[in-house]
Amino acid sequence: MDTAIKKIPYGMTDFESIICDNYYYVDKTYFIALVENTSLFFFFIRPRRFGKSLFLNMLGLYYDINKKINSKISSVDYI
Repeated sequence: MDTAIKKIPYGMTDFESIICDNYYYVDKTYFIALVENTSLFFFFIRPRRFGKSLFLNMLGLYYDINKKINSKISSVDYI
């Protein structure tokens, strides 16, 4: 049995390490297009531990022109 067991990223907010280190991740890259097509301001009203910081970190990595996107990260469904 050579398959690696995925870990649970409890409290982690670094999108790149979650993808590269084989953690479970619910893909929210689909929402990038929705964010781009809405108004100028966002107010994230979600409970604690709901992925707000991780989502913002994913957006930062997506829009960062100075950072080369890893092939593992670009293999996420919608990026």
